[in-house]
Amino acid sequence: MITKTVGTLPAVPSDVRAQIFAAPRTAEAHRDLLSTLPAMNAVQVGGVASSAVLPASFSVAAWNVERCLFPQETAEHLSDISPQVVLLSEVDHGMARTAQRHTTEEMATALGMTYAFGVEFHELDLGGPTERHFCTDDFNALGWHGNAILSAVPFERVCMIRLDDHGHWFAADSGAADPDQPRVGGRMALAAVVPTDAGPLCVVSTHLESNASAPHRHAQFERLLDQIDAFAPGMPVLIGGDLNTGNHLPPNFDWKDETLFDLGRDRDYSWDFTAEGPTTRPSLITPHPDRVMKLDWLAGHGISPLATGVLSSLSKDEKPLSDHDCVWTRLQMKA
Repeated sequence: MITKTVGTLPAVPSDVRAQIFAAPRTAEAHRDLLSTLPAMNAVQVGGVASSAVLPASFSVAAWNVERCLFPQETAEHLSDISPQVVLLSEVDHGMARTAQRHTTEEMATALGMTYAFGVEFHELDLGGPTERHFCTDDFNALGWHGNAILSAVPFERVCMIRLDDHGHWFAADSGAADPDQPRVGGRMALAAVVPTDAGPLCVVSTHLESNASAPHRHAQFERLLDQIDAFAPGMPVLIGGDLNTGNHLPPNFDWKDETLFDLGRDRDYSWDFTAEGPTTRPSLITPHPDRVMKLDWLAGHGISPLATGVLSSLSKDEKPLSDHDCVWTRLQMKA
């Protein structure tokens, strides 16, 4: 669990990048690399909150924004549900494909929110083939890609929870390394405690592994729940994000075959915070335009859902802002 917070994430020096490229593609080498990158061992916080405390009932959105190509439009698109907390996956910071922008910071500014951003991956190249069309440069200024939490109220505390450190996309023996997207890092979660009129709530933005099996995601989710218990013992919790349910489960990619749902129920989490229906669609980037899946979820503990929904990622002019739709809930804190 990483609890250090910073205002700025330092860039990776050229000599360290050279060490990364020269390192053997093993889990042991990857763990050593992670320890040498300060930006991957801290949470960046910034922005300005618009309120001091949340009401006992409010809305939360969880959205994989697929790099966040359009941060201003993406923020404006959320106005239909007016969330007070936004849980984001796949946000870029200093990547050529998103014009070197800090997409989390831009969304937070547009929404009048504070933010926490954590690095999932340090991207060593410009991204997959379908992303390079959007690159404004032939280099990444920082190469950060990760998860974020936006909030209308200040965070009482935040932490990052790394769900693996073996280099799933780096180590050759993982069977998942992608030559089109070389990277250091691994799936992770951000957790934050926010104040409400009915007491504190722990909100969690997470992203489980796509290029893996159901047992792998089960282990990641179990680690996540254990770390949440350590970070916010006895506190109500809302988890949201892209759980990649059904990925690598052919032939039907059926989310019902995932064991993490029963794991959550066994730990007193309810999945009733998630509306029915698929959450993916063709986008400007996705290489799987015909695959319709349910990947995105909200799960709560010690709170109640008042309403749920799925917000289409199609903008008013029918442009897909992401290959994922946004899932949202209106929750009720318990007295």
